Amino acid sequence: MTPSLLQRSIEIILANQHPSGAYLASPNFPTYHYSWFRDGTYIAYAMDLAGETESARQFHQWVAQTILRHEGTAQRAAEKARAGQPLSPQDVLHTRYTVTGEAAAEDWPNFQSDGFGAWLWGLSQHLEISSAPLSGECERAARLIADYLAALWQHPCYDCWEEFGDRVHAYTLAAIYGGLEACTRMGLADYRSVTAAIREKIDTQLFNGAYFSKFIGTPLVDSSLLGLAVPYGVVDPRDARMRATVAKIEQDLLHAGGIQRYAEDTYYGGGEWVLLTAWWGWYWSLAGDPEKARQAKAWIEAQANPLGWLPEQVPLHVNAPEHYQPWVQRWGPIANPLLWSQAMYIILDHHLRAGSRQPAS
Repeated sequence: MTPSLLQRSIEIILANQHPSGAYLASPNFPTYHYSWFRDGTYIAYAMDLAGETESARQFHQWVAQTILRHEGTAQRAAEKARAGQPLSPQDVLHTRYTVTGEAAAEDWPNFQSDGFGAWLWGLSQHLEISSAPLSGECERAARLIADYLAALWQHPCYDCWEEFGDRVHAYTLAAIYGGLEACTRMGLADYRSVTAAIREKIDTQLFNGAYFSKFIGTPLVDSSLLGLAVPYGVVDPRDARMRATVAKIEQDLLHAGGIQRYAEDTYYGGGEWVLLTAWWGWYWSLAGDPEKARQAKAWIEAQANPLGWLPEQVPLHVNAPEHYQPWVQRWGPIANPLLWSQAMYIILDHHLRAGSRQPAS
């Protein structure tokens, strides 16, 4: 019997988890032979939902050990930020790590705060789902990262796509908000004044009167804006502003079932991303339109190869066809499988099943 895409996704993730606990972003794409806290958090959440809580525990323990390994950097960055001193790329925590917890040595846009916020959120989800106690290392690392984010959240940094490093991004703020709210819930510290300030910034500087925008000062939407509602809860999924934002995403970025990142994306031409299509379905599974969620799931299943691999993106509808081949020549074919894509499929499948078990509201 052929295993389902759900089962294959679980198997692919487990097969690409290093004994250290780190998840390799993609085994067949050399540039992604690292672990990102951003990707890994969603992967660990998917493992928790799939009942593989030991896999998630190992990841969170690896993150904690990695963070504590770079404790001095985090403390110095927070001190400089609070003193109003400018931050250089050497001052901040990196975004990519080897599976043994070392900061990747190559030049990279490393100042990305969203992955640290995501990790705090994901850690809280793991504790809730698994009923496991908070380990001493995870507690120390969580307190350290929460302090780091509380000090640095207003600084421009690269977004979740590792671009636009001089901007303040809606998704990044949402991830920090979700992480600090999680710390408050876990009883580690009270960050409600900080999260209130973040929410106010999002409401006043990233909502243009019609919809939320990608970063301050642009009319563009980005599919990562889904994170404002799901999973970080800055905005309720059924809030009229969020619905308008999702409608704008669908208008600008939905093509024959798949979702692009943003309208000016040129990475591998700027095709449809599997993980974002799953995210869109995840949103609708919680916002009252399970049919759209099922459509997303069906589209994703159609993108899987016979081995059950899900790629990062598919070039069915690209913004800039002339940019596709140059990226292939530079880094090789599109990453496949991408563990984050497999994880988001698991997450979508779970929430669709959970929604079908609940009475209609």
